[in-house]
Amino acid sequence: MKAILFHEHGGPEVLSFSELETPTPEPGEVLVRLQAAALNRLDLWARQGWPGLKLQLPHIPGADGAGEVAALGAGEEGWSAGERVVINSNLSCGVCEACLAGQDNRCSKWELLGETRRGTYAEYIVVPAKNLLRVPDGFSLQSAAAAALAYHTAWHSLITRGGLQPGETVLIVGAAGGVNTASLQIAKLAGAVTYVVGSDARKLDFAASLGADYLIDRSKEANWARTVFQLTNRRGVDVVVDNVGTTFPLSFRSARKGGRILTVGNTGGAVFEIDNRYIFSKHLSLIGSTMGTQHDFRRVMALVFAGRLAVPVDRVYPLAEARQAQEYLAAGEQLGKIVLDNQA
Repeated sequence: MKAILFHEHGGPEVLSFSELETPTPEPGEVLVRLQAAALNRLDLWARQGWPGLKLQLPHIPGADGAGEVAALGAGEEGWSAGERVVINSNLSCGVCEACLAGQDNRCSKWELLGETRRGTYAEYIVVPAKNLLRVPDGFSLQSAAAAALAYHTAWHSLITRGGLQPGETVLIVGAAGGVNTASLQIAKLAGAVTYVVGSDARKLDFAASLGADYLIDRSKEANWARTVFQLTNRRGVDVVVDNVGTTFPLSFRSARKGGRILTVGNTGGAVFEIDNRYIFSKHLSLIGSTMGTQHDFRRVMALVFAGRLAVPVDRVYPLAEARQAQEYLAAGEQLGKIVLDNQA
């Protein structure tokens, strides 16, 4: 099969378009012929590497994928060849305490496609049968792949962990990335009033097209926490979605007393200082999460398939142009998701 892989960590130049042996599914597994893979920041970090990351080299990036069932492992009867499917990239053992409690994203042996396992930048992939979800006829496989990780992650953070309620106010730090785009739409669907901080007018216009109620241009308003307080009559917001990390000081200031800070990542860097006085003096809750549960995945993808959550796709690249796709992602100019056409 054709695949994008790297033999060592580094910049986009380490990616190569190569031939590998097509994997064979074991019992409980399914071979999927991928038609689309979506990019995430995770792909860049895995390629660059970090201390403690252990990969089977050469490594294939990519967490998100959708395609058709190609073959079944011995004894697997729940699927038929040709069925259209999207992959839940959150891998769990199914038997540990967390899994049995329905918290499979906290599995003691948790793994993620494209991070600790070979991923979706390929023509084929083997995944556990339980990690597949049928895609309705007529629904774009590119859109299904683009939604999977980002919408799964945002749903678990905002709804399952964050307990977002109708009428609450939500500030989203970032206007155009995958998880922030998903968070905005999920917040609106939940009946929240949304505030979006973006880096320029173009990205804020994009957020407005997805339903954002209030827009804050940080290129013009560096102290956007003050702007949030002005817009909320000095109350602050109930929930802040901050997946940047280095912006926590402003997020803490933007939250009301008793507010929640939700985070699923650290695109601005993993290590930074915070002023703990804001946390205890304002009674703030800092709530982190990674991915989501099987239940979360089915729930949010049902809303995607029903058209209640849109999946904006910015650009589609052939698989062979994954390097260019990653360079575009790294530039941070995209509006929505970037997708690879694995059959082009």
